[in-house]
Amino acid sequence: MNPKKIAEYRKLLDVTKTATLKELKTIYRNSMKEDHPDTIADPVERLAAEERSKNIIEAYHFLVSIAPETQEKNKEVYQKITSTVNIQDFYMDNGVLYISFLDGSNYEYFSVPKVTYIKMVNAESPSRFARRHIYNEFLYRSASKIVAE
Repeated sequence: MNPKKIAEYRKLLDVTKTATLKELKTIYRNSMKEDHPDTIADPVERLAAEERSKNIIEAYHFLVSIAPETQEKNKEVYQKITSTVNIQDFYMDNGVLYISFLDGSNYEYFSVPKVTYIKMVNAESPSRFARRHIYNEFLYRSASKIVAE
């Protein structure tokens, strides 16, 4: 998930970075009413509506997961994990840093520069490096909840 994709999601739902969960939900519901495939009889238009609705659902779920309110709600747990639990594994794919912790938690960090990732790989303690340079610097979301849902 690169910054362009995040911007595309915001543009698709026509929201800003500071959109509240309530605003996101309202916009999502209104968008789904307009593009819900069950309301369209023509098969060709129905397929296009299905694709649009899939994109809207994906954008909504992603934006909810990175919304400031969601971050604030989960902040205490996040801080406890990142300050006390060591990293089990990590890798980078398409500008997203995936970190798995020893307690089973998983987080995704967005827009991490490749040079920062390389420094983390070469660090004596990736956990200490991440505490200093990753956890409070980059947009993140819990990947554990995504899998659970």
